[in-house]
Amino acid sequence: MRGLTLLVAGMAVAGPLAAQTSPPPALTLEAATRVAAAAQAEAAKNNWAVVIVVVDAAGYPVHLRRMDGAQLGSVLVAQEKAKTAALFRRPTKAFADYVAEGSTTILGLPGVVPIEGGVPLIVGGVVIGAVGVSGVTAAQDGVVANAGARAVGPSGG
Repeated sequence: MRGLTLLVAGMAVAGPLAAQTSPPPALTLEAATRVAAAAQAEAAKNNWAVVIVVVDAAGYPVHLRRMDGAQLGSVLVAQEKAKTAALFRRPTKAFADYVAEGSTTILGLPGVVPIEGGVPLIVGGVVIGAVGVSGVTAAQDGVVANAGARAVGPSGG
């Protein structure tokens, strides 16, 4: 009888496990490299020396590029822009716009960089990471970041 009880208990556990769906898309190194390359191409086309950082959905760096001539301070700024876009699942320009409209509560949110240049990477409606750019004006950083984000591709990898 004990064997039957264990068998039934095992079947109960197997049921929910079998019903699980496939995991959400994840940012691969290949995709992060493609995003950074597209962003770098946009920056080079405009003669902008920038830092480009691609992070995963948790905001951890997957790929970093510092173009020749980019200021060293832009490394941390690009990382923080990317992290903000990933964790809050929206472009950092949205926060910049809130501040420009007079909202000061945004400034009190921990981890928020309200400066354009961070863009989430979205695949199938899921944020798989983000790209952050720093080195020129905020609007120009945004142009470069958006060029990178368009290169993520439909599968994330």
